[in-house]
Amino acid sequence: METVSGGDTPDSNPLLRAWQELDVPEGWRAEIIDGEIRLMTPPSRPHNFIAAKVSRALLRSIPETWDVYQTLGLRIDSLGDLYVPDLVVIPDSAMLDDGADLPCSAEDALLVVEIVSKSNGDRDRRTKLRGYAHGLVPLYLLVDRWAEEGPSVTLYEDPENGRYRRHTTVPFGAKASLPSPFGLELDTSDFPDAKQWK
Repeated sequence: METVSGGDTPDSNPLLRAWQELDVPEGWRAEIIDGEIRLMTPPSRPHNFIAAKVSRALLRSIPETWDVYQTLGLRIDSLGDLYVPDLVVIPDSAMLDDGADLPCSAEDALLVVEIVSKSNGDRDRRTKLRGYAHGLVPLYLLVDRWAEEGPSVTLYEDPENGRYRRHTTVPFGAKASLPSPFGLELDTSDFPDAKQWK
């Protein structure tokens, strides 16, 4: 299996080149996970609803020199993975650097949001949790309509040695606190749970 390493370019890495040249159907996403390109189906209406609510709240809390993206690839160089999170907050400076032909490094992300789908729960809860920690993403927000304990939002913080050192979970209906530099109380009261809206 091919992997993407820090110094790779599309010309030197066949897997990254294949990822960039894929003709992915509209609404689908392709990611590199554990050395394989995997296609993700288009998200459901509840998934998109939550993404829109979170995106709107984030846009109200961030400075003009940052933005929220929905289709931005992030390289996890230490693992050779490449994820396309549901939402990512990244500064303009990272978007405008010299490597315009490469996906952004996960190290440039300020916050990543994944909204769990029924079919990809383990990927978001375990694989990507580990990946974002290895990529030194400072904040990982996991919105999980399908959690065993009930629908919840978990914020992971302080990545170190491939793990997040802290996490806080709140049930749907409560406010999820995002620390500085966001300083945001994310209202989850209208997030549809799995029973309400499949």
